[in-house]
Amino acid sequence: MQTLTAEAYFSDRALRAFPLFDVRSPGEHTEGRLPGAISLPLFDDAERAEVGTLYKRTGPDAALLRGLDIAGRKMRWLVEQARRSAGNRKEVIVHCWRGGQRSASVAWLLERAGFKVHQLTGGYKAARKYIRTYLANSPHELRVLSGPTGSGKTAILLAMRSLGANIVDLEGLANHKGSSFGAIGQAPQPSTEQFENLLYEALREIPPAATVWLEDESRMIGCVYQPDEFYDRLIAAPVIPIQQPTEWRVDRLVTDYGTAPPRELREAFTRIRKRLGGQHLNTALEALDRGDLATAARVALVYYDKAYAHYADRRGAGTPKGVDLPSADPTEAASYLLATAG
Repeated sequence: MQTLTAEAYFSDRALRAFPLFDVRSPGEHTEGRLPGAISLPLFDDAERAEVGTLYKRTGPDAALLRGLDIAGRKMRWLVEQARRSAGNRKEVIVHCWRGGQRSASVAWLLERAGFKVHQLTGGYKAARKYIRTYLANSPHELRVLSGPTGSGKTAILLAMRSLGANIVDLEGLANHKGSSFGAIGQAPQPSTEQFENLLYEALREIPPAATVWLEDESRMIGCVYQPDEFYDRLIAAPVIPIQQPTEWRVDRLVTDYGTAPPRELREAFTRIRKRLGGQHLNTALEALDRGDLATAARVALVYYDKAYAHYADRRGAGTPKGVDLPSADPTEAASYLLATAG
């Protein structure tokens, strides 16, 4: 068995091509996993809890013996799963939480089964430290697309990518559109930890020193927090505000949320009742009841435009004058922005 640091692993594309086996429990893997990691758990969640409790209450020897009881029954399964996942590749990498007994045990077993095995020193914990450091210091120039709700910023970013620009879709990584309505039609959000891993993976694929376009976001996207180190860079990056007629924005909101279940739209409006005001809320709910989504969208913009103005004031006088978009079409808008502000 050979040891491998997180820095060496992440810096070498050839190493990242090897199967990466995460031998932590399924719950640990779900909470946060390294890019491309394959779950190969030595213990399930209950077994991990049992061994951990024994370690704390009785001592390491009792925990070790119980761990051997559990692992012994799984040895064949672990080998077969590893072979199935690795295919014809005979060189693999394993990691656990801190590069301790779990990954060492599985590494020993896989070596007996004919694999050349690398153990990630420091495990997932060391890899996470590397990822957080990278997010704070990645060699990219960030450029931020800003604009009020309904501006279609995400659609414009995706169109920029189709035109060859480098982008990171923060809302796409977070599975949330960043408002009271943001979870509608989205998959469940990842943990904050996993969001950071996904953000690292997205940035890692972009060439060093390249310009990366992102959407202006608050620190919290739904229930996911952007890491402080990265958010500080986002706030400090050059901003390109976009402007367009209110009717374009209303039309986009109607398009984006027109097929959403009315109950979910009502709940989203109700969540912002205090800031929206009872009269505005009733107007929006009555509009939803009669299927008038455009009127409901205009009511929502009353609240969100105030919030955006407050946020823009916080950015200070350094924010440049807004760019008037020539079209509501995302591709035409993206082409214009890349030509004038890119």
